[in-house]
Amino acid sequence: MPLNDTENLFKQLNDAISAQQFVKLTLSDRRDKSNNLKNVFVKPVMLKSGYMLSFVYRHPTKDITKNYEVAEAVSLLKDMLDKGFYKADLFTSTNEVHLTITKNGKSILSQKVAANQQAPVVEHDRVKKRFVKPENNIYLRELGITTADGHVKGDKQDKFKQINKYVEIVEDIVNSAALPPDFGIADMGSGKGYLTFALYDYLTNTLNLSPKATGVELRTELVEKCNAIATKASYSNLNFVTGSIDSAELPQVDMLIALHACDTATDQAIYRGIKARAKVIICAPCCHKQIRKQINPSNELKSITRFGILEERQAEMLTDAIRALVLEAFGYKTKVFEFISTEHTPKNVLIVGVKAEATKENKTASIEKIKNLKALFNIEYHELEKLMVI
Repeated sequence: MPLNDTENLFKQLNDAISAQQFVKLTLSDRRDKSNNLKNVFVKPVMLKSGYMLSFVYRHPTKDITKNYEVAEAVSLLKDMLDKGFYKADLFTSTNEVHLTITKNGKSILSQKVAANQQAPVVEHDRVKKRFVKPENNIYLRELGITTADGHVKGDKQDKFKQINKYVEIVEDIVNSAALPPDFGIADMGSGKGYLTFALYDYLTNTLNLSPKATGVELRTELVEKCNAIATKASYSNLNFVTGSIDSAELPQVDMLIALHACDTATDQAIYRGIKARAKVIICAPCCHKQIRKQINPSNELKSITRFGILEERQAEMLTDAIRALVLEAFGYKTKVFEFISTEHTPKNVLIVGVKAEATKENKTASIEKIKNLKALFNIEYHELEKLMVI
């Protein structure tokens, strides 16, 4: 009995894999247009565990990569082609095979000789650069990230990725800022100290810098625990103090950090950084209640804010945009970007201000933009502009 078009495609896929001639396969043309999975891209990859197929799931705002053993991968592809996509394009070292399924269930299969008849490139494991080493790491062990023998725990993999990405980002910032040799760091709302320890470790032991770091935290028990770990790790220039973001006494502050400070606590942190003339201010905001309570546009934007989830997102964007503008008004070159994929943490926006030259013209222009945004959304004030008396 002859094979149908779909069976023919998968026979050629299996034959190509067996002959090590498989190059890539793409699924496209979604059956359900409301599904935000746009495409699936598949290619061979050689991992420590052997030959596998690597899937890249393409979404509008992110890609997700997963690796599967061949049998499972082929089964997944059959299911997705049957239920999720109308088109499949297979590329091997010798042939190109194109399958289109119409909306009424008919199929069209075409094939031709490969335009570029070369052996497939099988990607191997990439050795990822780890900015923080888990081996013999006292603070990671004490904080429960690693086991006693220096392996990252299974349920702490996302946290470990977040730590490394954070250190990678701050390294670039440190390299671009004119910091003094013994620059002071204030980490406002340091919590359990994961990121505080990791940054201090990298700056001192990898970059051979001499920062003096202070973690500020309201919960006394966490302050005591972190100080005990700092002592055990022999981090003599890292200490933790009990206090709030708005009132804690701080030593010299050249770099102020506030990660996931809730709502207006982020504004208080930025305010303190600006007042201290910090050369670098880094914030990862959390919650945006202050602006959301006020949003009440009387224009076309009301069509957006009438939906709760969209109003929430609009409040986040508006709050952080005004924060960036206030930083610019006071002479900071500012960037707002994704901290780490939402696959690892939903709190993923980072606002970074690096001190540059403050000018009257820039301040006037930034204040005017803030004024216009407030009018557009019919809000009375933003906490940070109120603190800075703009």
